[in-house]
Amino acid sequence: MEFGGTVVTVSTVGFGDYVPQTYLGRGIAMLMILAGASFVTAYFASVSSAAIKRQHSYLEGNVTFSGKNHVILIGWNEKANEMIDSLKTVKPYKQIVLIDDSLKESPLIENVHFIRGNPANEQTLLKANIQEADAAIITADQHKNEQDADMNSILVLLSLKGLNPNLYCVIELLTEHQANNANRAGANEIIKSYKLTSHFIMSSYLAKNGLSSFYSELNPASGNLFQVLPVNKELIGKTFKDASHQLLEKESILIGIKRGEDTKVNPPLSFEIQDHDSLIVFTH
Repeated sequence: MEFGGTVVTVSTVGFGDYVPQTYLGRGIAMLMILAGASFVTAYFASVSSAAIKRQHSYLEGNVTFSGKNHVILIGWNEKANEMIDSLKTVKPYKQIVLIDDSLKESPLIENVHFIRGNPANEQTLLKANIQEADAAIITADQHKNEQDADMNSILVLLSLKGLNPNLYCVIELLTEHQANNANRAGANEIIKSYKLTSHFIMSSYLAKNGLSSFYSELNPASGNLFQVLPVNKELIGKTFKDASHQLLEKESILIGIKRGEDTKVNPPLSFEIQDHDSLIVFTH
């Protein structure tokens, strides 16, 4: 009886309304208690092991993403980190899938799902659920020279468009040589970072008055956004001057006009706005 009481106490099951009275009944009861405790222990051990294994798979970038309407970011570098911070500020609930084959583990950033692999590989892109993605941003590979980095970016772009032709793709190029290939591959937006950087540096030199602080205000995270908007009917036929005044009343600054493939920044005040033009506006 003492041994049976010890088993009941150690297993923490407690005495019930019915207690076995015979030695056989007590023996069977003790065996059932020990078997039940062993089963529960094994069950929770298996659950814990599975959870740890899945966590390791997530950290290592092996877990398939199942969300929708997300942004796929190709390549991990300081630019990518800055873009993630900006997007989290502007659209905090937007899911981001980061694809990179140089990282050993996930950077562990909120709302960022890491997938380790070659972004030009079909299986890697399928893990990122590319068919349900909203857009993809291809950053230049910092581990390659400029020519090789651009060629690799074009290859990734072709892979993206091959699996999802309607995917909105932004690609960063480091040289001019691959610009035509990027257009032919279906890039929706080509960011020529070599030109942007040189223009900012030269503008800072010519101004000599701390323009770098102004450039930081161009970050979407600061609340200031560039937008390309269709022309309202009420603005058709008006001059750039009149349209600027009208938009200024709505706390928007008209910077330029996009007409087809041509973009005119700060055109003459008498420039007349047409039906199919788009407005380049700076808002906050």
